[in-house]
Amino acid sequence: MTGQQTLAPDPPEEPPLTPAAPPPPVRGGRRVPRAALRWTAAVAVFAAVGAGTAYGITRMERTDVPGLATGSDGRWAYPRLTKPPLPSGSPGPRAESNPAGTHHADLRALLLPAPEGAEENKALRGSDGWLATEDFLGEFAEKADRDDFRQRLVDGGLRHIAARGWTTGDGTRTRVYLLRFDTAALVEAKFHRVLFPYGNPAHGVRGAEAVVSDEDFPEEATVPGVTRTAYVESAPYGAEQDRQAYLAAGDVLAVVLQSRKGTAPAVPFQQTVVLQSQLLG
Repeated sequence: MTGQQTLAPDPPEEPPLTPAAPPPPVRGGRRVPRAALRWTAAVAVFAAVGAGTAYGITRMERTDVPGLATGSDGRWAYPRLTKPPLPSGSPGPRAESNPAGTHHADLRALLLPAPEGAEENKALRGSDGWLATEDFLGEFAEKADRDDFRQRLVDGGLRHIAARGWTTGDGTRTRVYLLRFDTAALVEAKFHRVLFPYGNPAHGVRGAEAVVSDEDFPEEATVPGVTRTAYVESAPYGAEQDRQAYLAAGDVLAVVLQSRKGTAPAVPFQQTVVLQSQLLG
């Protein structure tokens, strides 16, 4: 079952805090200074802390979690993540004074970095960090789907696309795209709800055959301010298995794609989606 939850704005600026023992998940409160993200399928916990213009997102080690001091569960080693500072006087995307949900930080700085040891796909850097629309649309298999999505992007007033991709040592290929529009309402109503509903996406990604809702993506991993839909390619599949996630976060639509020969593990996919959500939420 996919987790979909939108909470209220971030609180005013305050210095980053040191992560403590995570509290129980908050379901609908207006102020969430610390979000405990626990997923049962991945058996991993992240503590997200901070408010204002800069946030620290700390990766909790496995041995810090009671009962999980055993071997690796497949998570990747990401660097410590910190949201980029906002321009002076600019509100965060969830602030009450920012009804459009605008991300005032540089969109390129909100991209999740590659994990340690991964080889970057330099083609996704684009020109000066901005990716051409056609390069993004190349992810979709059918010409009719590409044409439809292209027209939707034009009609929706697409402003920029920032992207990053990498391949890890086990052959898993990850692509992350951030598409910025004018308002959060447009992202939610014109793209996320229409193109990425529960069940399967409206447009098929190259190499993915029978794609279904990812029922194993834990509800507890929902990030405040981010609406998520996740899919997984069901067996039997071809040479690769694909996993997909689509995130509505303020004025940004994020697309996270992962493919791997044989089976694409769930843990690094969930981890990647949650961390990218935290950077945007």
